[in-house]
Amino acid sequence: MRHLATAAKAVVLGAWLLITLFPLYWILVTSLKPKSEIFSMPLKYWPGEVTFEHYEELFSFADFGVYLLNSLTVSLVAAGVVTAVGVLGGYTLARFDFPGRGAVMLAFLVTQMIPLFIALGPLYLLMSDLDLLNRLAGLMLVYVAMLVPFATIIMRGFYERVPVALEEAAQVDGASRLAAMVRVVIPVMLPGIAATFIFAFVQCWNELFLAITFIDSEDAKTIPVAMNSFITQYDIDWGSMAAATVISVLPTLVLFAAIRRYIVEGLTAGAVKG
Repeated sequence: MRHLATAAKAVVLGAWLLITLFPLYWILVTSLKPKSEIFSMPLKYWPGEVTFEHYEELFSFADFGVYLLNSLTVSLVAAGVVTAVGVLGGYTLARFDFPGRGAVMLAFLVTQMIPLFIALGPLYLLMSDLDLLNRLAGLMLVYVAMLVPFATIIMRGFYERVPVALEEAAQVDGASRLAAMVRVVIPVMLPGIAATFIFAFVQCWNELFLAITFIDSEDAKTIPVAMNSFITQYDIDWGSMAAATVISVLPTLVLFAAIRRYIVEGLTAGAVKG
């Protein structure tokens, strides 16, 4: 019975893996098909002739390299700021008992329940008054304001899992609170910090609603805004859309691979130093 259960589990997990990976495979195959084969019947699960014309069109007839750089800049800077503020804010909420702490937590939670489009009008007027429309800096500020509350809540939860005794031991040895935080708590918190950074990066990288509202200039477009332009009133350029999707997935995969190794290294580093 045990072998039968193991086999059944393997079959179910294998089927689920195929269902999960097939859309990614189909996007990759579509990006490599000639335009004449994308809608051919019967369906071709591998292109009869592999072509990179859709990738060439992206960089020849569109400023996709600029869009890619814009998305990387916005996502990395915004995610870095969000993570830094979340680290400090989460520590404050987890370690200090001050008047209004509960109200701050409640306010952070409430902001996550408010639909974004409700604040879109006032936010657009504010961005216009500050001359931040069609500027990457303005988009970064909006993303930071949008993600800081959730990042702070996440970091607070991670801090509460770290024993206060680690900091107290460091302080007994003569370290200040700040030194104890940086040398003892932060290394233990590396998995949480990495998770927060990944969350913020992915949110910024994939965000379309705010970007398409505040960005209209070709020089400031991000990848989601550029990909949205492939959808016209009468047609969708599926080949270019698939090629752009493949390219846009690569930085996220690289980041996940790098952060995964970093998380494993940081799991016990703080405990050893403490």
